[in-house]
Amino acid sequence: MSQSTLIVGGGLAGIVTALELLDARVPVTLLDRDHPENIGGLARWSFGGLFVVDSPQQRKLNIKDSPERAYQDWLSYAEFEPDDHLPRQWAEAYTARCRTEVYDWVLGKGLTFLPAVQWLERGLFQPGNSVPRFHMVWGLGKGLMHTLASRLLNHPNRHLLDLRFRHRVTDLVTAAGAVTGVIGVDESTQTPFEVTGAAVVIAAGGITGNFELLRKNWHPDFGSFPDTLLSGTDPLADGASAAIAEQAGGRITHLHHQWSYAAGVHHPEPRFEHHGLSLVPPKSALWVNYQGKRIGPQPLVSGFDTRFLVERVARQEKQYSWQILNRKIAEKELAVSGSQYNDALVNQDKVAFIKGILLGNKPLVNQMIDQCIDFVVADNVADLTQKMNALTGTFDISSDTLRQQIEAFDAQVSAPDKFRNDDQLRRIAQLRSYMVERLRTCNRQPILDPGAGPLIAIREFILVRKTLGGIQTNLSCQVLNPAGTPIEGLYAVGEAAGFGGGGIHGKRALEGTFLGGCIFTGRVAAGVIRGE
Repeated sequence: MSQSTLIVGGGLAGIVTALELLDARVPVTLLDRDHPENIGGLARWSFGGLFVVDSPQQRKLNIKDSPERAYQDWLSYAEFEPDDHLPRQWAEAYTARCRTEVYDWVLGKGLTFLPAVQWLERGLFQPGNSVPRFHMVWGLGKGLMHTLASRLLNHPNRHLLDLRFRHRVTDLVTAAGAVTGVIGVDESTQTPFEVTGAAVVIAAGGITGNFELLRKNWHPDFGSFPDTLLSGTDPLADGASAAIAEQAGGRITHLHHQWSYAAGVHHPEPRFEHHGLSLVPPKSALWVNYQGKRIGPQPLVSGFDTRFLVERVARQEKQYSWQILNRKIAEKELAVSGSQYNDALVNQDKVAFIKGILLGNKPLVNQMIDQCIDFVVADNVADLTQKMNALTGTFDISSDTLRQQIEAFDAQVSAPDKFRNDDQLRRIAQLRSYMVERLRTCNRQPILDPGAGPLIAIREFILVRKTLGGIQTNLSCQVLNPAGTPIEGLYAVGEAAGFGGGGIHGKRALEGTFLGGCIFTGRVAAGVIRGE
């Protein structure tokens, strides 16, 4: 029997690589640091969205898309540096091949997609997705990973898979300039181990679980490192994979590019320190700073440029914000990103899903109000202000100031079309022109509407989620040294490789490119190792 390919990391990218190799009867040793029940990593908790170009869903919705158009959108949004040649090549490869190598591959595993295509990251000052491309898997990330993990554990060539959990890789073994294995610690017994193989694939994620590395690589666009930063990343994503690749001669790039969200709240059931949830911010809410003043001059509205939202909040004197809304807006528009708070989608319950869209998501709103410390509720502005100040332990917000901000916004909401001059409302009108957004966005809903209460204020922090940089790789997923030469026997995939080339996204992600990038790079690496 031929030597195993060693895969470090049992998340989406590692599992895809393993599945592809097992299909070709290539032996695999998969080493993962986590417990068996957590196989699949962060992808299990995701929204399960994939960036796909020219899909059947797009065609049914009369969305005209092409790889060329997608690539131009990508270049615009990424704002690559002049020497980002490999990230550009990876972006071109992904946009050209994602339909067959990501979308069709997922369908081939027995999964399906929602018929509606979401339109995220449209761009604000920098054009982004010119058409909707975010395709959500029925079952979300939890369903995706359950299916793929089941296929791995029940693969016809399962006898060729050596699956080891609680194994932390600490270094690479090299001989004559080639990588020939790994060494590490079995954390279940605290005993060292060494495994040799024909090749090593690093698939162990990024650095966003390591706050020390985040602080060191914090982008200057976001000002100082926040006093309170929430995380949607397990601490096991600590950057160790990049460190061992660098020790073996690999080049690490663009770690200062991270993907964060501006509307993070404390997780009601945290699994680790700083654990947060990323909200899908209600479009009809008023987004204000720590003093209750509307953040501007460009109003904050999600769906256009996530990086801009993070930058504006991070540049405030106190790096958190509030969204002010009422119960009616919350039930129509509030959502939580990921699998945990979207039971209808995870369970593929179409009736419950449609009911939630038409009648509002009352259970989610109740759950957040009851369980999340960052939600406060009151019947009037004075009481709401008092509770907001009590939560922060300050007197930063004046009731008169907050009321004036809300009333000025409500006056614009209620004004005739010809006199409505508010950029947030113009953006809401644009959002509602697309059917998918119209179903979940209110139409001209004042906040101080007596019949829509009570009032709700949500305190929101920056939440870090993904590393956009990583181990530099060529188009064969081979790890490169600083001179651009491949290191024999060493590959990197998924977030560890910056989703390809050490930074395929540039400054911004078009969304759906995280899970999509894990699948794409995993398949590319497996194909090269198979000799295709």
